[in-house]
Amino acid sequence: MSIPINTLCIECHLRKRFALARSLGTDQQANQYAREILKFISEAPPEMDSTWLAHVSDGILQRLVGLDPNRLKAEKEFSNRFVLERLPEIYERVNRAADPVYCALQFAVLGNYLDFSALQGEVSFDKFSDLLDEAERSDLDKATYEKFCKDLEAGKRLLYITDNAGEIVFDRVLAEKIHEKYPHVQITFCVRGGNVTNDATREDAAVAGITFPVIDSGVPICGTVLPFIGQELKDAMGQADVILAKGMGNTESLWGTDLNIYYAFLVKCVRFEQVFNKPKLTPMFVQA
Repeated sequence: MSIPINTLCIECHLRKRFALARSLGTDQQANQYAREILKFISEAPPEMDSTWLAHVSDGILQRLVGLDPNRLKAEKEFSNRFVLERLPEIYERVNRAADPVYCALQFAVLGNYLDFSALQGEVSFDKFSDLLDEAERSDLDKATYEKFCKDLEAGKRLLYITDNAGEIVFDRVLAEKIHEKYPHVQITFCVRGGNVTNDATREDAAVAGITFPVIDSGVPICGTVLPFIGQELKDAMGQADVILAKGMGNTESLWGTDLNIYYAFLVKCVRFEQVFNKPKLTPMFVQA
């Protein structure tokens, strides 16, 4: 299962990737990329989501024009540093909240703003600071949250599938607060299996100060596309009582999967506005 691409996804993806191909290569190479990716789209399975498309698309660009999978390294480093510098204030606000887990979840969802792929050219750290100033006012679905807490109380293993660099620092805070409230729950973090956009890797988990066990997806894909993930993640998903999946990419690729998954993200594209009937930058905490 997944949230499959439609014309909105295809239009958005091709507009960005065509511009990227032209900026990195010749017109001939850009035209070759266009032919190959359009052929792939025309033959792709109907359940293909945008993270699967992006993985194939980036592979073609790497072969044709030398696309650097670590091209957003500077943005990742700055995002991690930006949040780490604000960590004492975040802890203070979370710790004084009536429900520190819920407050940490509010911050973790807003951290999903740090997405240099979906919000290409739109990420503003001034805007992000404004969002964080109002973090405790963000409205997450209370019924979903209550079920999440009940599942943690009854469960033994939580798999926390991360998304972006910078955002993973907020994930650290949330996981720590979950551990404090539910010490019997074993928490495992999952990051990407290689550099892709500005998604978090093992290196980012170390920089963020994650103290829980960390595994990776086994592949450099900006989502959790089940046909491609490594055995370590497959095993962890099968053993988890609760899965928390951060970001649109994980939501797109895992939506409807027959597992106990909670999705936490900001609405950041027209497709998600359409699927969830919410305006852009709405904080979401949902189950399929």
